Amino acid sequence: QLQASGGGLVQPGGSLRLSCAASGGTFSRYAMGWFRQAPGKEREFVAAINWNGGMPVYADSVKGRAAISKDNDKSTVYLQMNSLKPEDTAVYYCAAASTYNIIVRRPAHIGSWGQGTLVTVSS
Repeated sequence: QLQASGGGLVQPGGSLRLSCAASGGTFSRYAMGWFRQAPGKEREFVAAINWNGGMPVYADSVKGRAAISKDNDKSTVYLQMNSLKPEDTAVYYCAAASTYNIIVRRPAHIGSWGQGTLVTVSS
C-alpha cells in the first residue's frame, strides 16, 4: 500500500517535497516512480528511481527542477520539486513496480499506485 502526501498550494517559483510511504511489502526491492495528471489530461510520467536508489530519470518537463530519492530504511520515496510553474498543477501519484523498466517504459503494467496528492501552483 502506498500513501502519498505533501501536496498543497504553492506560488510560482516555490518548492514542495512530496512523500510516498509504503507498507505491506518489501519496499527495498521495488522500483518507484511519480506520475501526475492535470485536469483534462492523461496521466504522465514525472520521475523514476531504481530499487537501490540509483538511475534517477525525469520527464523533460521537470528535468533540472525535480529530484527523486528513495529511503529504504523508511520505506519512503520522495519527489522534491523546485521552481514550480502553473503547468505543474496536477494530482501527483506514486507507483511501485518490480522492475525499473515497468515504471519507465510500461506504466500500464504498474500494479501499485498511491491515492494521489494535489499540487496547485498559483499566485
